[in-house]
Amino acid sequence: MSVTNNNIKDIRFISMGELLLRLSPPNNEKIRMTNEFKVTYGGAEANIAVSLANLGVDSSYFTVVPDSSIGKAAIRYIRSNDVHCSPCIYVDKGRMGIYFLEEGFGVRASKVTYDRKDSAFSRFDFSTIDWKEKLKDFNWLHLSGITPALSANCRELMMLALKAAKELNITVSFDCNFRSALWGWQEARDCITEYLPYVDVLFGIEPINLPGPDGRDIKEGLSMNPTYKEQDRVFRELAKRYNFKAIGRHVRYVHSGSENSLKAFLWYDGETYESRTFRFNILDRVGGGDAFASGIIYAMMRQMKPEDIVNFGVASSVIKHTMHGDFNITDDEESIINLMKQDYEIKR
Repeated sequence: MSVTNNNIKDIRFISMGELLLRLSPPNNEKIRMTNEFKVTYGGAEANIAVSLANLGVDSSYFTVVPDSSIGKAAIRYIRSNDVHCSPCIYVDKGRMGIYFLEEGFGVRASKVTYDRKDSAFSRFDFSTIDWKEKLKDFNWLHLSGITPALSANCRELMMLALKAAKELNITVSFDCNFRSALWGWQEARDCITEYLPYVDVLFGIEPINLPGPDGRDIKEGLSMNPTYKEQDRVFRELAKRYNFKAIGRHVRYVHSGSENSLKAFLWYDGETYESRTFRFNILDRVGGGDAFASGIIYAMMRQMKPEDIVNFGVASSVIKHTMHGDFNITDDEESIINLMKQDYEIKR
């Protein structure tokens, strides 16, 4: 099924990926200084499902966790945000993936340390699942480039799920989400490029192979702060090769570890759109990119105008930066719309 109207009650969304235990020192301390950790849970795909569920979308999440108190607590945390977790699997073997976060402050940037080797998710044999049966009741699937970086099993999951979604005519969104701590740049490019023919909505433009007539990648030399013309050229080449319905890409300006600016570009219906630029202070940066993606997805589901879609996506990300934890716990569309209009007045 494809999404064909702006009634979100008719949409059934599912995302798939590894759920992580997040441990971070309080009060912006460094790990080597602290005697305690704040405990929460997150992960790119879970973050998307939670954001959409809070905005009223019927959202489900698939992951694999150990059949232990930690695994059950993690799923309970997701479920508490109105995400359906019935697709999730509990297993006897493997562990919970963990990441440690040192939250930055001022000139000191945030730092992530992964501890997720041999996790229950990365070790699971996904070929044992009937993916057409698993996905048959959904009309939107979201995946990310973090999953294939974890193991060969996870790469198999990606292709099995993508092929099943294609057969079922499910809208597929994909966030490239490169993590240098998990795999190499060219390995990621080669792998992720194989998924693109199955993708309808793409977030990010790297790591993707996009060779030109001379063999050089067309994105080579693209500025970290591209002009509209530069970004439009790359979007058009990607859309020509893969016929994406939409491509979203946000651009971050780092003024300090505590203050950033964001804007975004969106390819939609054959045109490139550029958002406003938002400058803001940061409470917690992790999950900001996922909030952008979920904002774009939600605005597309609501069939907003393209210029509103891109601004809604950026505003969703900016709001997330004001919240602790991975999740964008924003349960009203109006607050995001007010921010995208840069309306900061108190609402009484």
